[in-house]
Amino acid sequence: MSRFISQGALPRKSKQVVLRSARELEELRQAGQIVAQVLQEIAGEIGPDMTARELDARIDRSIRASGAVPTFKGYHGFPAASCISVNDAVVHGIPGDYRFRKGDLVSVDVGATLHGYVGDGAFTFLIPPESPEHRRLIAVTQQALAQGIAAAQAGRHVGDISFAVQATVEAAGFSVVREYCGHGVGTSIHEEPQVPNFGRRGGGPLLRPGMVLAIEPMVNAGQSAIWVEDNGWTVRTADGRPSAHFEHTVAITEAGPSILTEIRPDTP
Repeated sequence: MSRFISQGALPRKSKQVVLRSARELEELRQAGQIVAQVLQEIAGEIGPDMTARELDARIDRSIRASGAVPTFKGYHGFPAASCISVNDAVVHGIPGDYRFRKGDLVSVDVGATLHGYVGDGAFTFLIPPESPEHRRLIAVTQQALAQGIAAAQAGRHVGDISFAVQATVEAAGFSVVREYCGHGVGTSIHEEPQVPNFGRRGGGPLLRPGMVLAIEPMVNAGQSAIWVEDNGWTVRTADGRPSAHFEHTVAITEAGPSILTEIRPDTP
Protein backbone atom coordinates (compact mmCIF):
# COMPACT_ATOMS: atom_id res chain seq x y z
CA MET A 1 0.00 0.00 0.00
CA SER A 2 1.61 3.24 -1.13
CA ARG A 3 2.21 6.12 1.20
CA PHE A 4 1.33 9.77 0.65
CA ILE A 5 4.64 11.55 0.20
CA SER A 6 5.73 14.23 2.65
CA GLN A 7 6.74 17.69 1.50
CA GLY A 8 9.86 17.68 -0.64
CA ALA A 9 11.12 15.35 -3.33
CA LEU A 10 12.92 12.99 -0.94
CA PRO A 11 12.21 11.65 2.55
CA ARG A 12 12.74 13.79 5.60
CA LYS A 13 15.00 12.44 8.35
CA SER A 14 12.70 13.21 11.27
CA LYS A 15 11.99 9.58 12.13
CA GLN A 16 14.42 6.77 12.75
CA VAL A 17 14.91 3.99 10.25
CA VAL A 18 14.75 0.59 11.98
CA LEU A 19 17.37 -2.00 11.07
CA ARG A 20 16.02 -5.55 11.33
CA SER A 21 17.86 -8.53 12.77
CA ALA A 22 18.29 -11.83 10.90
CA ARG A 23 15.40 -13.27 12.93
CA GLU A 24 13.16 -10.32 12.06
CA LEU A 25 14.08 -10.57 8.38
CA GLU A 26 12.97 -14.20 8.40
CA GLU A 27 9.67 -13.20 10.02
CA LEU A 28 9.22 -10.55 7.34
CA ARG A 29 10.05 -13.10 4.65
CA GLN A 30 7.36 -15.44 5.96
CA ALA A 31 4.79 -12.63 5.79
CA GLY A 32 6.04 -11.72 2.33
CA GLN A 33 5.67 -15.30 1.14
CA ILE A 34 1.99 -15.23 2.08
CA VAL A 35 1.53 -12.09 -0.03
CA ALA A 36 3.37 -13.71 -2.94
CA GLN A 37 1.31 -16.89 -2.72
CA VAL A 38 -1.98 -14.97 -2.63
CA LEU A 39 -1.05 -12.96 -5.72
CA GLN A 40 0.04 -16.14 -7.48
CA GLU A 41 -3.21 -17.91 -6.59
CA ILE A 42 -5.52 -15.19 -7.89
CA ALA A 43 -3.62 -14.80 -11.18
CA GLY A 44 -5.72 -17.51 -12.80
CA GLU A 45 -8.98 -16.43 -11.21
CA ILE A 46 -9.38 -12.79 -12.22
CA GLY A 47 -11.69 -12.55 -15.19
CA PRO A 48 -14.97 -11.27 -16.58
CA ASP A 49 -18.05 -11.77 -14.38
CA MET A 50 -16.04 -11.62 -11.13
CA THR A 51 -16.56 -8.48 -9.05
CA ALA A 52 -13.83 -6.63 -7.19
CA ARG A 53 -15.66 -7.37 -3.94
CA GLU A 54 -15.65 -11.10 -4.70
CA LEU A 55 -11.94 -11.01 -5.45
CA ASP A 56 -11.26 -9.19 -2.21
CA ALA A 57 -13.23 -11.81 -0.24
CA ARG A 58 -11.11 -14.51 -1.90
CA ILE A 59 -7.93 -12.67 -0.88
CA ASP A 60 -9.18 -12.20 2.70
CA ARG A 61 -9.91 -15.94 3.06
CA SER A 62 -6.54 -16.91 1.63
CA ILE A 63 -4.57 -14.61 3.95
CA ARG A 64 -6.43 -15.88 7.01
CA ALA A 65 -6.07 -19.52 5.93
CA SER A 66 -2.30 -18.95 6.02
CA GLY A 67 -2.48 -17.90 9.66
CA ALA A 68 -2.02 -14.21 8.94
CA VAL A 69 -4.41 -11.25 9.01
CA PRO A 70 -5.06 -8.71 6.23
CA THR A 71 -2.90 -5.69 7.05
CA PHE A 72 -4.99 -3.17 5.15
CA LYS A 73 -8.37 -4.03 6.66
CA GLY A 74 -9.25 -1.28 9.11
CA TYR A 75 -6.05 0.69 8.42
CA HIS A 76 -7.18 4.32 8.90
CA GLY A 77 -10.66 3.00 8.16
CA PHE A 78 -9.86 1.19 4.90
CA PRO A 79 -12.73 -1.33 4.55
CA ALA A 80 -11.14 -4.22 2.63
CA ALA A 81 -8.34 -6.79 2.71
CA SER A 82 -6.84 -5.55 -0.55
CA CYS A 83 -6.68 -2.51 -2.79
CA ILE A 84 -8.10 -3.27 -6.25
CA SER A 85 -7.57 -0.51 -8.80
CA VAL A 86 -8.91 -0.88 -12.34
CA ASN A 87 -7.74 0.88 -15.54
CA ASP A 88 -7.33 4.60 -14.68
CA ALA A 89 -7.33 3.90 -10.94
CA VAL A 90 -3.73 4.16 -9.78
CA VAL A 91 -3.81 2.80 -6.21
CA HIS A 92 -6.02 2.34 -3.13
CA GLY A 93 -9.12 1.27 -5.00
CA ILE A 94 -11.86 0.12 -2.62
CA PRO A 95 -13.25 -3.24 -3.84
CA GLY A 96 -16.92 -2.85 -4.70
CA ASP A 97 -19.49 -4.19 -7.11
CA TYR A 98 -17.55 -3.35 -10.26
CA ARG A 99 -17.59 -6.43 -12.50
CA PHE A 100 -14.34 -7.00 -14.37
CA ARG A 101 -14.51 -6.80 -18.16
CA LYS A 102 -12.48 -8.07 -21.05
CA GLY A 103 -9.49 -5.81 -21.65
CA ASP A 104 -9.35 -4.46 -18.07
CA LEU A 105 -6.10 -3.60 -16.34
CA VAL A 106 -6.47 -4.74 -12.69
CA SER A 107 -3.92 -3.73 -10.04
CA VAL A 108 -4.12 -5.74 -6.82
CA ASP A 109 -2.23 -4.62 -3.70
CA VAL A 110 -2.05 -7.09 -0.80
CA GLY A 111 -0.74 -6.81 2.76
CA ALA A 112 -0.44 -9.65 5.26
CA THR A 113 0.62 -9.46 8.91
CA LEU A 114 2.07 -12.62 10.45
CA HIS A 115 3.38 -12.73 14.03
CA GLY A 116 3.35 -8.94 14.03
CA TYR A 117 5.43 -8.54 10.85
CA VAL A 118 4.14 -7.17 7.55
CA GLY A 119 4.48 -8.29 3.94
CA ASP A 120 3.36 -5.87 1.21
CA GLY A 121 3.19 -6.52 -2.53
CA ALA A 122 1.25 -5.60 -5.66
CA PHE A 123 0.78 -6.93 -9.17
CA THR A 124 -1.13 -5.60 -12.18
CA PHE A 125 -3.08 -8.20 -14.13
CA LEU A 126 -4.38 -8.00 -17.69
CA ILE A 127 -7.71 -9.53 -18.65
CA PRO A 128 -7.60 -10.66 -22.32
CA PRO A 129 -7.82 -9.41 -24.96
CA GLU A 130 -4.79 -7.30 -24.05
CA SER A 131 -4.22 -3.98 -25.77
CA PRO A 132 -0.70 -3.09 -26.99
CA GLU A 133 -0.73 -0.02 -24.73
CA HIS A 134 -1.58 -2.09 -21.66
CA ARG A 135 1.07 -4.71 -22.46
CA ARG A 136 3.76 -2.05 -22.88
CA LEU A 137 2.70 -0.23 -19.71
CA ILE A 138 2.92 -3.48 -17.75
CA ALA A 139 6.35 -4.32 -19.19
CA VAL A 140 7.80 -0.88 -18.44
CA THR A 141 6.45 -0.84 -14.87
CA GLN A 142 7.91 -4.29 -14.19
CA GLN A 143 11.22 -3.16 -15.65
CA ALA A 144 11.16 -0.04 -13.47
CA LEU A 145 10.61 -2.20 -10.39
CA ALA A 146 13.47 -4.49 -11.39
CA GLN A 147 15.80 -1.52 -11.93
CA GLY A 148 14.77 0.02 -8.61
CA ILE A 149 15.48 -3.23 -6.78
CA ALA A 150 18.85 -3.60 -8.53
CA ALA A 151 19.79 -0.14 -7.20
CA ALA A 152 18.89 -1.12 -3.62
CA GLN A 153 22.47 -1.87 -2.60
CA ALA A 154 24.00 -1.30 0.83
CA GLY A 155 26.15 1.82 0.74
CA ARG A 156 24.03 3.55 -1.87
CA HIS A 157 21.05 5.84 -1.18
CA VAL A 158 17.27 5.83 -1.48
CA GLY A 159 17.68 8.38 -4.26
CA ASP A 160 19.48 5.76 -6.35
CA ILE A 161 16.34 3.61 -6.26
CA SER A 162 14.16 6.62 -7.07
CA PHE A 163 16.38 7.68 -9.97
CA ALA A 164 16.44 4.17 -11.46
CA VAL A 165 12.65 3.95 -11.44
CA GLN A 166 12.12 7.44 -12.88
CA ALA A 167 14.73 7.03 -15.61
CA THR A 168 13.28 3.73 -16.78
CA VAL A 169 9.72 5.05 -16.88
CA GLU A 170 10.43 8.38 -18.54
CA ALA A 171 12.72 6.82 -21.16
CA ALA A 172 9.66 4.84 -22.28
CA GLY A 173 7.52 7.97 -22.55
CA PHE A 174 5.42 7.24 -19.46
CA SER A 175 5.24 9.15 -16.15
CA VAL A 176 5.61 8.32 -12.46
CA VAL A 177 3.10 9.34 -9.83
CA ARG A 178 4.76 11.87 -7.51
CA GLU A 179 2.24 12.24 -4.69
CA TYR A 180 2.54 8.63 -3.49
CA CYS A 181 5.63 6.56 -2.80
CA GLY A 182 7.15 3.39 -1.44
CA HIS A 183 8.19 3.13 2.21
CA GLY A 184 9.83 1.16 4.96
CA VAL A 185 8.09 -2.02 6.12
CA GLY A 186 8.38 -3.86 9.43
CA THR A 187 5.96 -4.20 12.30
CA SER A 188 3.70 -1.62 10.65
CA ILE A 189 2.73 -1.08 7.05
CA HIS A 190 4.30 2.38 6.73
CA GLU A 191 7.69 3.01 8.29
CA GLU A 192 10.66 5.21 7.44
CA PRO A 193 12.15 5.90 4.99
CA GLN A 194 9.90 7.06 2.20
CA VAL A 195 10.91 5.73 -1.23
CA PRO A 196 9.75 8.10 -3.99
CA ASN A 197 9.62 6.99 -7.62
CA PHE A 198 11.56 10.07 -8.69
CA GLY A 199 14.77 11.63 -7.43
CA ARG A 200 18.49 12.07 -7.88
CA ARG A 201 21.37 9.67 -7.50
CA GLY A 202 23.01 9.90 -4.09
CA GLY A 203 20.03 11.66 -2.49
CA GLY A 204 18.03 10.56 0.53
CA PRO A 205 18.94 8.20 3.38
CA LEU A 206 21.87 5.82 3.19
CA LEU A 207 20.89 2.21 2.46
CA ARG A 208 22.13 -0.06 5.25
CA PRO A 209 21.88 -3.82 5.84
CA GLY A 210 18.73 -4.59 7.81
CA MET A 211 16.58 -1.95 6.14
CA VAL A 212 13.36 -3.29 4.62
CA LEU A 213 11.64 -1.31 1.88
CA ALA A 214 8.48 -1.54 -0.17
CA ILE A 215 9.58 -0.48 -3.64
CA GLU A 216 6.51 0.25 -5.76
CA PRO A 217 6.48 2.07 -9.09
CA MET A 218 3.11 3.62 -9.93
CA VAL A 219 3.27 4.40 -13.64
CA ASN A 220 0.80 6.34 -15.75
CA ALA A 221 0.49 5.90 -19.50
CA GLY A 222 -0.20 9.62 -19.81
CA GLN A 223 0.44 12.55 -17.49
CA SER A 224 1.59 12.16 -13.90
CA ALA A 225 -1.29 14.21 -12.45
CA ILE A 226 -3.81 12.37 -10.27
CA TRP A 227 -6.97 13.03 -8.27
CA VAL A 228 -8.61 11.31 -5.30
CA GLU A 229 -12.25 10.21 -5.24
CA ASP A 230 -14.65 11.50 -2.59
CA ASN A 231 -14.22 8.23 -0.69
CA GLY A 232 -10.80 9.57 0.32
CA TRP A 233 -8.96 6.51 -0.98
CA THR A 234 -9.22 5.71 -4.68
CA VAL A 235 -6.54 7.55 -6.67
CA ARG A 236 -7.15 8.07 -10.41
CA THR A 237 -5.20 9.56 -13.30
CA ALA A 238 -6.29 13.11 -14.12
CA ASP A 239 -6.34 12.42 -17.87
CA GLY A 240 -8.23 9.11 -17.62
CA ARG A 241 -5.33 7.13 -19.13
CA PRO A 242 -4.45 3.73 -17.63
CA SER A 243 -2.00 3.19 -14.77
CA ALA A 244 -0.01 0.17 -13.54
CA HIS A 245 1.38 -0.68 -10.09
CA PHE A 246 3.93 -3.32 -9.08
CA GLU A 247 5.45 -3.72 -5.63
CA HIS A 248 7.92 -5.92 -3.77
CA THR A 249 9.07 -5.87 -0.16
CA VAL A 250 12.87 -5.88 -0.31
CA ALA A 251 15.52 -6.34 2.40
CA ILE A 252 18.87 -4.60 2.10
CA THR A 253 21.66 -7.10 2.83
CA GLU A 254 25.45 -7.17 2.53
CA ALA A 255 24.99 -9.64 -0.36
CA GLY A 256 22.55 -7.39 -2.21
CA PRO A 257 18.78 -6.82 -2.28
CA SER A 258 16.66 -9.78 -1.13
CA ILE A 259 13.05 -9.84 -2.40
CA LEU A 260 10.84 -11.02 0.46
CA THR A 261 7.62 -11.11 -1.59
CA GLU A 262 9.00 -13.32 -4.35
CA ILE A 263 8.04 -16.99 -4.39
CA ARG A 264 10.97 -19.12 -3.26
CA PRO A 265 11.94 -22.08 -5.48
CA ASP A 266 11.25 -24.40 -2.55
CA THR A 267 7.77 -22.97 -1.88
CA PRO A 268 5.01 -25.54 -2.67
